[in-house]
This record gives sequence, structure tokens and C-alpha cells, in this order.
Amino acid sequence: QVQLVESGGGLVQAGGSLRLSCTASGRTFSNYAMSWFRQAPGKEREFVAAVIRSGLNNYYADSVKGRFFISRDNAANTAYLEMNSLKPEDTAVYYCAADPGWRLPPTVNDVVSWGQGTQVTVSS
Repeated sequence: QVQLVESGGGLVQAGGSLRLSCTASGRTFSNYAMSWFRQAPGKEREFVAAVIRSGLNNYYADSVKGRFFISRDNAANTAYLEMNSLKPEDTAVYYCAADPGWRLPPTVNDVVSWGQGTQVTVSS
């Protein structure tokens, strides 16, 4: 399986921005669709954004549409999540995920590899 490592989380004030990165190793990165999920305390893990293998199409949860932007660089084996206009309700652990790309958006059951997670905290 592909191994994933996230970076870029942290503490930011409401209205601020953060950029998360997810670097892959082990298997051919371009064979996988990439997505970001998040999990807030006491809540289930939820889909945030996904980008297909070529990078030419993406999909967003309604809650982040217009504020978050997902991209990938297959030459660098890296996926990104640009998060703008952050809100306190965006506070969660954010997970990078790889899946075969059979459907968009993916479900948690489609994911074949997870990153370790990175904390994003948005203060009001």
C-alpha cells in the first residue's frame, strides 16, 4: 500500500488560512485518487475534498465549497488542501486518504490508506 504523511496543521484565528500537505511513498502515487477527511471530537470522520488521479477533477463537501481547494502534484507525490476563511467549526483532525478512484466522493470504506492525521484548530 501507499504510505501517507500529512503536515501543515496548526492553530489559526477565524478567517485565516492554512495549507495541508500529504506526501506519499511506497506505491505509484498517480494510481490513487486522493482525498481529505476530518474528524472532530465526538463526531464521525467526514469527507472534505477529493481529487481524481489525473488532478483534473475534484469534489468538495458542501460545508467547505468555495473556501477549501484540493490539488495534487503527481511528480512530487504530494496532495494539498488549501483552507481559507477558516471557521471554528472547521476544527478537527484532518486525514489524508488514498483510494482506487472508483467513486467520487469516496466513502471511508473506499480508503485503502490513511495518513496519521494533523490537528487544525480555529479560534474564534
